[in-house]
Amino acid sequence: MIETLHRTAKGARRTVSTWLFERRYNVHTAGRVDLEDLGLAHDERVYYIASNWRNIRRVLRRQPISRSDVFLDLGSGMGRMVCEATRFPFRRVIGVELSPDLHRIAQRNVQSYRPRQRCGEVQLVNCDAMHYQIPDDVTVLYMFNPFRGGIFAAVLEELLRSFDRAPRPLRVIYANPEEESQLLATGRFQLVNDVVSGWRQGDDSVARSIRTYLVDPVLIPTASRDPQQNRGVR
Repeated sequence: MIETLHRTAKGARRTVSTWLFERRYNVHTAGRVDLEDLGLAHDERVYYIASNWRNIRRVLRRQPISRSDVFLDLGSGMGRMVCEATRFPFRRVIGVELSPDLHRIAQRNVQSYRPRQRCGEVQLVNCDAMHYQIPDDVTVLYMFNPFRGGIFAAVLEELLRSFDRAPRPLRVIYANPEEESQLLATGRFQLVNDVVSGWRQGDDSVARSIRTYLVDPVLIPTASRDPQQNRGVR
């Protein structure tokens, strides 16, 4: 009974917090959207729900961000994390979203959020992440478990191609990291940070985690630097 009340109270606080966030910044990012309703159903794609804005602020504040850094959100939805990233001094913030409907909402949200923008440029792209060529200057990639299986493998392969074309420290911030095993199987990423989303111990630690992984040309063993070796994503 006490545990049920605790969870109910926490859910109510989260709902009020989200409402206040949306009202304060004149944005609409909340709610769940099933891909079936958008005509985009796929076994390896996950429904849309926005990341917790407080949690991503906690994570980004722990990152060494400079004017040379570029932030990319794959599966950016209505743009909540894109908006949050613009509060930091990135040179560029990019959001990639499959759904044209969510993409249009994100465009309006980013426009409403512009007075709080500290980054240099914002770019919203409406396309399938599987076919998106990751820019070679991206240094921070964010994902809230937008896809799994073969789609995740294809995106990971492209991410490593980008890294091989332009070796640089590259961080992956992965919320609800269901495909962590694929990421670590490459032998190139190191887990450097794990933030649990304020839930009691005993909950699913993966589902409630935002984990940061780093691939750095300085830290990769010499035997692993050949782009044809140690991919481990297929």
